[in-house]
Amino acid sequence: MSKAAPKIGFVSLGCPKAASDSERILTQLRAEGYSISGSYDEADLVVVNTCGFIDSAVEESLDAIGEALAENGKVIVTGCLGAKGDVVRTTHPSVLAVTGPHALEEVMEAVHTHSPKPHDPYTDLVPPQGIRLTPQHYAYLKISEGCNHRCSFCIIPSLRGDLVSRPIGEVMQEAENLVNSGVRELLVISQDTSAYGVDVKYRTGFWGGRPVKTRMTELASALSDLDVWVRLHYVYPYPHVDEVIPLMADGKVLPYLDVPFQHASPRILKAMKRPASGENNLARISAWREICPDITLRSTFIVGFPGETESDFEQLLEFMQEAQLDRVGCFTYSAVDGASANALPDQVPEEVKQERLARFMELQAKISADKLQQKIGQTMQVLVDAVDEENAVGRSAADAPEIDGVVYLEGGAGLVPGDLVEVEIVDADEHDLWAGPAD
Repeated sequence: MSKAAPKIGFVSLGCPKAASDSERILTQLRAEGYSISGSYDEADLVVVNTCGFIDSAVEESLDAIGEALAENGKVIVTGCLGAKGDVVRTTHPSVLAVTGPHALEEVMEAVHTHSPKPHDPYTDLVPPQGIRLTPQHYAYLKISEGCNHRCSFCIIPSLRGDLVSRPIGEVMQEAENLVNSGVRELLVISQDTSAYGVDVKYRTGFWGGRPVKTRMTELASALSDLDVWVRLHYVYPYPHVDEVIPLMADGKVLPYLDVPFQHASPRILKAMKRPASGENNLARISAWREICPDITLRSTFIVGFPGETESDFEQLLEFMQEAQLDRVGCFTYSAVDGASANALPDQVPEEVKQERLARFMELQAKISADKLQQKIGQTMQVLVDAVDEENAVGRSAADAPEIDGVVYLEGGAGLVPGDLVEVEIVDADEHDLWAGPAD
């Protein structure tokens, strides 16, 4: 009788880029014949993929490692926290191994050491699309690692390194495998999607026997051939981003851009070492809407950055009023260990940060509510995410999973996740929409 395959437990924390790393590790484990355990007590060892960006994420990751050690005892740590010096070893000296992010080979080496792989791996146990953590109908498609920017509030380059673009043929093959497995929406992610291919001088690769440049515009165009929703995330507002807007106007990719503007005051943007000014961004937004009136713009901002005056903050509010962005996230500045901004003078008191955050979100809530009210009476396509006995919940082209709003569908009992349906919007609040069947 053959020995049962070793069971590996897995805990995945952090952003979609970390989840993509987790999927690669899980896929390799299954390819080599390991089983994946859903509980600590049945696992031969546990892999914890950590986040290390801000203090709360570090704390969550250290707690997760501690729980895995208490419940199982044999723990391998990977991810961004592993790249932050000896934080993990100092707090949890009994872990078996510690690696940084996107470290598939190192993680597998540690697994092999502490739980030798089965002698007869059956790679056909793994579907072509690999093992995924997202629902069956959407998937994250990571196109690169690392980042060439040196924003003063961020430590991503020290955790994940400089930009390394994945070969476009490899990216397209993964996308094709995902679509063949039933995925209806591809969410393109990286630290800087606009910079895809810069490191390889936009060299030409091949997909399906045809040449394709390693560049965001050509990638978006190629993905549009797969006939699924394509959503672009983390797009810096460089001039060449303008090239993808006509693809959105033509219905080739979703009319949605996730652009991390971060602020609008030229003085603060300079202190942040950000690549664009508020005035240029307003002009660019206006030009994008001229080409594609239906475009949805999502962004994130930081208030209370060191040196931010009331005047700087007022400039940000004026920008928000002018830009009329559809979806917005905002955070108070948090001193991330290792970020150069920590040494800047004129740190903003915590109560001032919180007061500015409240004012910012109050303004954006009104903008968002007004924009969603304008959608009442419209007919739109919705991708179904979940269904109960009577109703369904989905998302429009304007909504990315987990970070934006949803569309509540009345009378959607016969639907299944992954269905694309035409609906009529009947109501709205500042975040979400309600809809019934289209006539």
